Amino acid sequence: MINRTQDSYGASPGDEASASGVSWGAILAGAFAAAALSFILIILGFGLGFSAISPWTGSGADAQTIGVATILWVAFTQIAASAIGGYMAGRLRVRWAGVHNDEVYFRDTAHGFLAWAVASLATAILLTSAIGGVISGGGKAAGTAAVMAGATGIRASMAGPNGMNDASGASGYFIDALFRPAPNPGVAAATTPADASPAAIANPTGNTTINPGNVAPDPAQRAEVTRIFANALRRGGLSDPDKTYVAQVLAKRNGMSQADAEKRVNDTYTAYSKRIADAENNAKAAAEKARKAAAYSALWMFVALLCGAFVASLCATFGGRMRDRVILVNSVSGVP
Repeated sequence: MINRTQDSYGASPGDEASASGVSWGAILAGAFAAAALSFILIILGFGLGFSAISPWTGSGADAQTIGVATILWVAFTQIAASAIGGYMAGRLRVRWAGVHNDEVYFRDTAHGFLAWAVASLATAILLTSAIGGVISGGGKAAGTAAVMAGATGIRASMAGPNGMNDASGASGYFIDALFRPAPNPGVAAATTPADASPAAIANPTGNTTINPGNVAPDPAQRAEVTRIFANALRRGGLSDPDKTYVAQVLAKRNGMSQADAEKRVNDTYTAYSKRIADAENNAKAAAEKARKAAAYSALWMFVALLCGAFVASLCATFGGRMRDRVILVNSVSGVP
């Protein structure tokens, strides 16, 4: 037990009616201690996380392991920092003489909760960019992926000066395959599957003998065919008039028969639409994965904060009990 004289407390039991039940000095002290410890542990967590990941394939921890470790570390940070802050808030508060034990217990709990609240706000202010990135990163990624998924289907319609939005992209590749010179007309054309590569579509027989009558398409024709394909993607299919027209252009340029030209147009468009559909599905899958990650992060952060509030309130009652173990000693007689 620790002995102190009654005068050392600065207040007598009779002053309790006018004294405040909140010791803001103790609350702020506990809050600052909790915020500082939380800041240190978060920085340590970032360091451990960066040391565990690697840009090389097959090296470092995978995304699931990093996610679980992050959740556990955030929970540990909240519990440890809140425990320290709550205990200090309860141990450093003034002694309430003549107050019922139930009231003392409530005040200690309130002191721990207030210390946790102030510490959480202070930590959020200090780490706005870091915490905001963790919480909103998944949401931003989901939104970006969703926008990309919606834009993928109409990207081919954004024609540039040469009628192509990106000559090295998927649209330019398939248009090139469409206008490739026809194989030797004397060789029978082999049937190609719907998901065949553009090279196989352009030359299904593998014959390297090129029709000498082929003429390279001009940019205006490439742009027109690109717009036709883009419109077909938006409408969900290539109409018969568009297919016939593109086949006529192709047959005239490459010296192909109308039937062969229509088959090449149909095969090229099928492979092109499948590539676009796969890209959209992959983007949607990425958006869904990012959405779930953002939701799980927010929910686990909520749970961790609730654990911190509970631990801070509980530890404040322990600190308050330690504070009240002081025995008052009469300064004159020395008798308790």
